[in-house]
Amino acid sequence: MTTRSPGRPRSEEAHAAILDASIALIREMGYDAVTMEAIAARAGVGKATVYRRWTSKELLVTEAVGRIVSTIPVPDTGSAEGDVLVFMRAATSMYRDPATSALLSGLVAAMARSERVAGAVRMGFVARWREGVRLVLRRGVARGELRADVDVELALDVLAGPAFYRYLMLGVVIDDRFTRAVVSTVLRGLASAR
Repeated sequence: MTTRSPGRPRSEEAHAAILDASIALIREMGYDAVTMEAIAARAGVGKATVYRRWTSKELLVTEAVGRIVSTIPVPDTGSAEGDVLVFMRAATSMYRDPATSALLSGLVAAMARSERVAGAVRMGFVARWREGVRLVLRRGVARGELRADVDVELALDVLAGPAFYRYLMLGVVIDDRFTRAVVSTVLRGLASAR
């Protein structure tokens, strides 16, 4: 938990403190147990400050998780494999924190219960990650590294799925060796014949 100076935080500080508090509490307590009031208390702001920015816990948490992906610049390492690996390492880095399972399982459950939450997650951090990797894959096609007929949307699913499945379903720790193996395997299947 970060420490800050006494008194109420300014607007930008309050916004960041609320986002950080939501993730910290979900990791500690699990998604369903966290309330907007608890988030406000942890962030050191009033409930009204939280509700002015987000009308629901789901939307708040979606934005908080989205910050992880939104800070990843689109890389240009000179190869599609190198670029995809940068994105995959950024995405799988959160799996190294054991508390992430409570965060992800809570979000997935909330998505199943609420179309609003599902839409916010899909249009938020999921869309940002997919757009970045989509750009990298298309650039690989343009460079001639990847086949021209690559089904980019399917490739995105195949890249993202293994880590999610292994982490949530099997309880296996995701390490860099696994991440590199997924990227290498998928891109080998998409490689051009040249």
